[in-house]
Amino acid sequence: MSASGRRRRGALDSGFTMDETVAEYIRRTVLKIPRHEIMEMLTTWDFLSKTQLQTINMHQIKESISQEVVELCEENSASIKQAAILDMIYNHTYRNKKIWTVYRMTKAAGEETDSFNLADFKYNFKRSLRSALKNVTINFREYEDNATWIRIAWGTQYTKPNQYKATYVVYHSQTPYVFISSLRNRIPLLCQALVHASNYHDIHEMELRSRCLDSLKDIVFKRYCQTFQTYHPRPLQERNVAPEKVDPRIIQENKREKERIQSVNQEVFGEGLQPKIEFAQYKLETMFKGEPEMDILTEKEPFRCVVKFSSPHLLEALKSLAPAGMADAPISPLLTCIPQKARNYFKIKERKGILSASCLGP
Repeated sequence: MSASGRRRRGALDSGFTMDETVAEYIRRTVLKIPRHEIMEMLTTWDFLSKTQLQTINMHQIKESISQEVVELCEENSASIKQAAILDMIYNHTYRNKKIWTVYRMTKAAGEETDSFNLADFKYNFKRSLRSALKNVTINFREYEDNATWIRIAWGTQYTKPNQYKATYVVYHSQTPYVFISSLRNRIPLLCQALVHASNYHDIHEMELRSRCLDSLKDIVFKRYCQTFQTYHPRPLQERNVAPEKVDPRIIQENKREKERIQSVNQEVFGEGLQPKIEFAQYKLETMFKGEPEMDILTEKEPFRCVVKFSSPHLLEALKSLAPAGMADAPISPLLTCIPQKARNYFKIKERKGILSASCLGP
């Protein structure tokens, strides 16, 4: 009898039959994992023994590998809790596959920050959510730098939780910041549970989103390079042979301009690599300054448009514009204020005839 056959027989002998939805969820999760990382993630999962892991034939197609993992999980009487933990390990490793939105919690006036107790936080969070919605699956997992990952699978009054559309929350204790993966209709319930469990008074969205969770943390925790005042620009090296028939004064002027751009760029962006943001959106709401006799748009009619900048690494792309001669230095503060103001969604309005952006306020 084959190894998989013996495992199947062992599961039957034990009298346990794993729920089909759990088995299918584990199978699909394993199929998502790159082949060279399957064994590492299963080891991190720590649900299957070393002996069990050694029986898995990794030299076959992934479909067969996933089926073997499911059979081993059936031997160990896996439940949706264990399946959810495996999904959390996968999503922690590939956290940049999601779009994260930053939320900030606030205390009431005069309130002091309480000491954080993880057990109390978990209990209060579960109680708050389940008091409003019975069919919900909640899992926690702790990681480094006081990060608590929460996975919530939502159901309804009449349906079981949908494990394939789970919401992820990353909360750093002793900070007011929460990072939430894409979520629409359940935000009020989730925010209420977070505020209640962490003993805060209120919570609001910061208009800061990105796929790169680590960069969002760098921005709100101020961990990116800001040592602007310590920068001293180095003189550019002159070429050994100057181009023929070029006025030396032009060469010197170009050199000074390059040094100026380098210095200004460094003052704006700092020395290190910028946080990774993929987009920035600007919504313009102002008045159209047209000729009254043209009867097209008057000052009473609002003029609205949305401008979106996209790049795999937007801030680094902006940083490179002036040195490449594609923009004047310094770059507009509307573009460079993203890390300092911790937002990449802006609304530009007109105040007494002057355009101003909400990002430029204190």
